[in-house]
Formats: sequence, C-alpha cells, structure tokens
Amino acid sequence: MSVLASVLLDIGHWVVWVMGSAGLLGTVLPLWPQTYWWIRVCDFPRLQIVAILALALGATLAMPQPHTFMQSFFTASTAVALVYQFSRIWPYTPLHRKQVADATRPDDDEDYHISLLVTNVLMYNRDASRCLGHIRHYRPDVVLAVETDDWWLSQLKGIEETHPYTCHAPLPNTYGMLVFSRLPLENAQIRYILDPEIPSFHGCAVLPSGVRVTMHFLHPKPPAPQESKTSTRRDAELLVVGRIIQHHDGPTIVAGDLNDVAWSHTSELFRRLSRLLDPRIGRGLLPTFHADYRLLRWPLDHVFHSSHFRLQEIKRLTHIGSDHYPIYIRLSYEPNGWQEQEAQLEQPDEEDHEEATEKIQEGIEEADEENTQRTTR
Repeated sequence: MSVLASVLLDIGHWVVWVMGSAGLLGTVLPLWPQTYWWIRVCDFPRLQIVAILALALGATLAMPQPHTFMQSFFTASTAVALVYQFSRIWPYTPLHRKQVADATRPDDDEDYHISLLVTNVLMYNRDASRCLGHIRHYRPDVVLAVETDDWWLSQLKGIEETHPYTCHAPLPNTYGMLVFSRLPLENAQIRYILDPEIPSFHGCAVLPSGVRVTMHFLHPKPPAPQESKTSTRRDAELLVVGRIIQHHDGPTIVAGDLNDVAWSHTSELFRRLSRLLDPRIGRGLLPTFHADYRLLRWPLDHVFHSSHFRLQEIKRLTHIGSDHYPIYIRLSYEPNGWQEQEAQLEQPDEEDHEEATEKIQEGIEEADEENTQRTTR
C-alpha cells in the first residue's frame, strides 16, 4: 500500500470513528432522564442519526479494519444503536400498521367531518399571501396559526367572513395564537397554563350534526438555550392537558407546534395518558421543521385525536415563507369503530401516573421560580 493510500485510509478511519461516535452519543444522551436542553434536543434528529450510524457502519464493514477489541466493540455498538434508532422511527413509516383507520364516510358528508389547518407562520415572516392561499384552497373548518402578532392578526382578519368564530391572543414574543373557525365554538378561551407569556386555546367546536369536539391547541417553549434551558415546562404543559383529557370520553383533538417530536418519551407518555391517536403512524413522518433545510427536518407540528375519528386526509402543505410547513388534516367522526382503534393503544400504568405527577410538579415549580424572578427585576 502506498503512503498516500495509507494516509487516506487513516483519515477514513478517523472520519468513520467521529461519525459513529456522534451517532452513539446522540443515541445514548436521550436515555438519560434529564430535561437539560442539550440532552432533549437529541430526541429530535433520530432520522438524521439513523443516516449517520448507517453510513458509519457501512464504511466500517467495507474498509479494512484492525481486529482489536475496541474496533469490534465500536462496530457492535454502532449496529445496536442503528437498530434502536430505527425502531423509534419505524412506526412513522408505511412499514407499520396504521394506528388510525381510513375514513369510511363519503368525502362530501360535511355533517360529520372536521378539518384543521395548523401553521406556525414565523412571526417575522411578512408574507401572508401564501398562508391565505392555503386557507382559501383547502377551506379548513378550523385554522390555528401560531407565532402570530398584531400584524398577522390584521392580515388574517379577513377570513372572519368565512370563519366568524374566533379566539385570539396575538403577542409580540413569537408565542401569539390565533384561532378562526367556521364551526360554532363553545367555551372558547385562552389559558396560560404555566407561563403568563405562553397562551393555549381550549374550547369546543360544534359540527353541523351537533357533535361537540373538544379542542386543545398548544405552543410551548422548546428546549433551546435562547428559549428555555430545560424541557420541564414544555413537558408539564403537555401532561397537564393529557390529564384533563384523561377524564373526558368525548371526541377530542390536540394540535399545535408542540416543539417536541412524536417519538419522544414525553410525547409517548402524553398519548398513553390522554388515549389519543397519531394519524401519522403507519403513514409517514410529515416533518414540518425546518422548511428551509432538507437534511435537518423533523415533525414538530402535530394533530392528535381520540378514537372517535378516522382519517379522511392528512398532508403537509407547501412553503409559506416560515421555517415550518403547515399541516392540513380532515377527520371523519365515526364513533362506531372507536373500540377497534382504542384497542391498539398502550394503557398507562401506575408508573406513568407517578411520572406525570412528578413532571407536572417540576414544571409548576420552575414556572413559579421564573415568574418570581421576572416580577422582582
């Protein structure tokens, strides 16, 4: 082997080791039950970690390697991590059984359908035309727009002609929320569950058939150094809503930019507590963030729903100038089949209830501490 070939092989080994080590670190860190942002962000890029691990493992097997314990351990660890990471995302591929059945009602049966358009508009985005274009084209029953300030309210206010039932909390802090509905809303209100600066919507939409659908729309802070140093309050807000839903047997929808991925431990705990379904399971990831970077995308915008619904349509819409893609979903109210769908759900155990109680208490304490600091400044 020439000197150049030897040098290139050594460089290749180092690149493979760095890639594999990064993939292993990204696999192991989320297993640590801590809420620090630099740990929890590793929940997000599982698809990217799968790609890194697959490349590292493939290169390791293809390149000449010294037969040492460390090399064997590295190869085996990379393979185990790859299998584990893939097992976390494979439910969100067509390889998995659909958790939500396809609708059986006719598509033109308006009395028992409800459609939503969920969009994080990016507050600093000053092009509302594409968002309005989607609303005009898809004609959703309910529009949820987050990261909305007064400018966005002024731009979207025109849809009140077709969506006269509203509940708004425009804010200049990137956490504003606007709700427009063509369906009558009952008990519609904005709540601030943990943080006085983070609104959420809670109310009931009445279908033409008279069926009442409870809706909870959320947009908690993400675990990021410029937003929140931990995921504690994000997790607590989601679990508070999960606890509320746990004691409600009627048709229910939870939607929004949850700043979490569906395969995270907290999201799975939330779905066990609330007994809600994820229509993406068995269909696809529908990654909505980041809209501008194809290789750095994961699903942050969600619509979960109770077993009373089957899926008519779900799709990720085209770019609107935001860092998020919008999601459109149309659900068919078919309560006759709810037992079959609910039978697929994993039921919460005593440990789940204890963990939820602990996480909610931690979130309340962290929020109280920050609120105290805010008022004393």
